[in-house]
Order: sequence, then structure tokens, then C-alpha cells
Amino acid sequence: MDDFLVGDAFGEMIRDAYAVHTGIGPRPLAGGRKHRPVIEVIERDDGLINGALADHYLDEPGEWEHYDHRALSLCRGHVLDIGVGAGRTAIELQRRGMAVTGLDTSPGAIEVARRRGLRDTVLNTVDAYASASVRYDTFLLLGNNLGLLEGAERAPVFLAALARLANPGARIVAQGTDPYGTTDPVQVAYHQRNRDRGRFGGQIRLRLRYRRVASEWFDYLNLSVAELEGLLEGTPWRLAAIDDSDRPYYLAVMELRE
Repeated sequence: MDDFLVGDAFGEMIRDAYAVHTGIGPRPLAGGRKHRPVIEVIERDDGLINGALADHYLDEPGEWEHYDHRALSLCRGHVLDIGVGAGRTAIELQRRGMAVTGLDTSPGAIEVARRRGLRDTVLNTVDAYASASVRYDTFLLLGNNLGLLEGAERAPVFLAALARLANPGARIVAQGTDPYGTTDPVQVAYHQRNRDRGRFGGQIRLRLRYRRVASEWFDYLNLSVAELEGLLEGTPWRLAAIDDSDRPYYLAVMELRE
């Protein structure tokens, strides 16, 4: 039996990362007075375990990737930052005087984003929030959050929800990753395993782990630009532009069909 709790693993991690970053509040200890690094652990359904320092969720603009800066230059009007996390990009848009709302399903992440100064936040799923009366001009999906499309079944539902929240002429600005340039045999085998199951090669089934808390299992989609174009067929959105100058990472701009 797994000896951990299922809950807001991402939020617990972000709270601790923020405490370590600022020196404010209780921090995880390795023993004695030594603070331990805050590590995000990603467990994949084939047993692969990866980990990374959580500090990047708190990065200031000087520490960002080039494509993050280019993405923010594409934002216009009222912005909904989906998967806002600790508020990294939304806070910068707010500093620039833009109207921005940060949406996340993690209570801990929303708490930290607000503590860092983000004024307008929503703790909800995209689907449930789609019934709100507010409308947006830009939907921002950074930090590889094009992956929130999840897969062939989920993507049309997600995109339809955004269309219900959209003003005429709205756009989605999303950062994705083409997973197929790798020669790592573990990754190549996983891609084939997915295809054999009728899934996209880059469709990941995973959960997050932090200390004694785990998230629920969920799908996250890395896909090629050609696969993205195929997913958009029959949805309210069309692919308007691709910026792939930082391959395998790319920015996709999708516009609401007239």
C-alpha cells in the first residue's frame, strides 16, 4: 500500500519553494537547521521518475527563456493565464498595466500567487469557469501548458470551453514541446508504447509527487505542430502562427474562427 496522501502536491511544493525563496514561513528541513531543496518529482505511468528544482516557478523575467518574453509580447486585451502557478507571467503582465486573471486548480498555487501580488485569481477548472460571464481576448498557456490539451478526447472539450470565454477575435498563446527529436531509448520506447495504445506518442500519463503528497494521475500532451493542426480541426480555433526558433520548444498562436 502506498504510504502517501493524494492531494494538492503542486500547491504544497510551491508553498515550500516560496518559503525557501523568501525566508518567510516554515521551510522543509533535511535535519537540524539545514533547509532541503524543494524538488518537483514527476512519476510517469511506465515507472520513469524525473525530478527538478521547483525554483523556476518563481523566476523573475531576467531568468526567463527567450520564448516567454516573446509570448508576453503577443498578449493583448484581457488575459486569462491558465495554469498560473505561482504567478510568474501573470504578475509581469500586471506590472505592465494589463488586465490579467490567473486561473489554477491548485489552492496552494493560488495562495502563493496572491501573496506575491497577483490581484485577480480564480481557483477553478477551465470547464467550470467557462460558465462565467467574463470574456477574454488572450488565453495564455506558458510553462509547456499546451500540454493541458491532454489528448484527442479532451482537447476539443478544453478548446470549446475557451471559446465560450472568448471575445470576438480572441487568441490562444501557448508554449509546447515537440517530443519526437529525442534518441533516448526510454523516450522512444514510451512513444511507441503510447501509439500501440491508440494515443499520441507524446501523450504522458503522470502524477506529481512532493514529500508525502501525490496528485491524482492525469494526462499531459507533448505534440508536434502537425499533430496540433490536426487536433484543431473541427474546433472553434485555427492555427495562426508558429514560432519554433527555440526548437524543440515552440509558441503556437491560435485564433478564434470567425
